[in-house]
Amino acid sequence: MLNKYARAFFARLFMPLAQFLVRRGISPDAVTVVGTVGVSAAALVFYPLGQLFWGTIVITLFVFSDVVDGLMARALDRRSEWGAFLDSTLDRVADACIFAGVVIWYFTGGVNPAIAVAALFCLVLGSLVPYARARAEAIGATADVGIAERSERLVAVLVFTGFTGLGLPPVFLLVVLVLLAVASAATLGQRIHAVRRQTAA
Repeated sequence: MLNKYARAFFARLFMPLAQFLVRRGISPDAVTVVGTVGVSAAALVFYPLGQLFWGTIVITLFVFSDVVDGLMARALDRRSEWGAFLDSTLDRVADACIFAGVVIWYFTGGVNPAIAVAALFCLVLGSLVPYARARAEAIGATADVGIAERSERLVAVLVFTGFTGLGLPPVFLLVVLVLLAVASAATLGQRIHAVRRQTAA
């Protein structure tokens, strides 16, 4: 849903930057890698130190590289299988680091095991959801159903983690993470069911 309504807006917003980078001879793959390194480093440095707000700000800045590299690839007409593979794989790395940062903080200085466990479930299920789709496509099926897409999960965890860093009671973050875990589990179940129906037919 967020992709549908926000993608066009951010494409217009970041098009000048994408065109500037193309003119400088920078490749979309380089932007993808830099964005992932930035997100991962920020999540694994700021969050474990309890800097939830500033960590979220830095992560958000690098997250937009996912929009920029796509715009650059289209401008250069370089939409390749390699680029799609790299982008998808590094997205999983970035997402895992975000949730891992939350897990580390709340198992240590944040002293809230409930949030840490909920974030851990989100990390695991968030990895299984795209795996189910990829494995389905590998056997000739489709598994693009589900209620918990990456964009929704990412926005939810970043917004509430950031506001928690500004003083929002942690219980709100806990509720959001539990809902994300449940939605991810439901999405995984939907995809398994979809593939079962297709293979049975």
